[in-house]
Amino acid sequence: MPTPGDPSHPYQGDPVFDLHVGGKLETVARVPLTDAHDLALAYTPGVARVCEEIAADPSMTQHYTWVPNTVAVVTDGTAVLGLGDIGPAAAMPVMEGKAVLFKQFGGVDAVPICLDTTDTDEIVETVARLAPSFGGINLEDISAPRCFEIEDRLKERLSIPVFHDDQHGTAVVALAALKNALRLTGRDPATTRVVISGAGAAGVAVAKILLEAGIGDLAVTDRKGVLNSERGDLTPVKRGLAEITADVTGRSGTLADVLAGADVYIGVSGGTVPEEYVASMAPEAIVFGLANPTPEVHPDIAHKYARVVATGRSDFPNQINNVLAFPGIFRGAFDVQATAITESMKVAAADALADLVGDGLTEDRIIPDPFDPRVAPAVATAVAAAARRDGVAKI
Repeated sequence: MPTPGDPSHPYQGDPVFDLHVGGKLETVARVPLTDAHDLALAYTPGVARVCEEIAADPSMTQHYTWVPNTVAVVTDGTAVLGLGDIGPAAAMPVMEGKAVLFKQFGGVDAVPICLDTTDTDEIVETVARLAPSFGGINLEDISAPRCFEIEDRLKERLSIPVFHDDQHGTAVVALAALKNALRLTGRDPATTRVVISGAGAAGVAVAKILLEAGIGDLAVTDRKGVLNSERGDLTPVKRGLAEITADVTGRSGTLADVLAGADVYIGVSGGTVPEEYVASMAPEAIVFGLANPTPEVHPDIAHKYARVVATGRSDFPNQINNVLAFPGIFRGAFDVQATAITESMKVAAADALADLVGDGLTEDRIIPDPFDPRVAPAVATAVAAAARRDGVAKI
């Protein structure tokens, strides 16, 4: 194993590269292996009895393998962080990091899998064939619109949780933060006007979870303006989103048009929103600029006009960080052997996160800290209960 002092390590002294030397993961045995007796129990001949039991009753994998506590973190490297399509090899450090977060915050084992294909059929087939080794699938950093089809097809094919974190993790944490921002500003979700810029993976998921949570007036924009069915250039995913958002309220036009008088802006698109657009929003506005590393609205600008501001960055208050969601969501799903992660399980996770802030709610604290030890257990408990209500829990 290379070490930070190894001469083959070209960036010695850089703390980021030093930390990554040799990777961030290893496998560790959970059982002793010190003598022939241990060997006979852990491997042959003892292991054959366990294999025969599982062959007779496959559900025994839940008791006698690591499968029910292990998730595959799968990517094709086409939409990695803010770096874009950098390929599967370059995506590995991110997938390793994701696995570390699963273990640290949720007690969930995770295996990074970087696929050397961008073909939708090949990805679906590969993941489906790997699925017997895992209790769940976490799709990561796969570009839109392929990510939607890949997730949908895997959900149909597999009887284990399939979760695209870029979509749903972001949506859960954004909803939790918004619930508290609405409470702080005295707004009712049903009468709150929300604008989302960005109709990619995160934008679609945020829109859907906000509707599920009762937001009554929602418009989603892309580079060409508001998604509505009058436009002839919409993909099937965008058309479906238009039908449940701007079509309902009759909104159309540009980002500037719908942002005027809006209560909430949520950016998941990148780019920059002109200051005059932000200035046109309603009093005590809520601005979430979630693009990384450069928010769509810099906090210094947002604070001129908005009462509550959030970003995706750790160096500003109110970081919308997916680590608040996915470890607890999978923990809760695994605890009840859930066969899927439903929309109400995601909303339950958001409610649990929002409730943790409690009486500590302020403009600079609308979401818990990722290192708050209550986070993952609270999310897991809420998710498990929702899974039982939805009938997708086996225990």
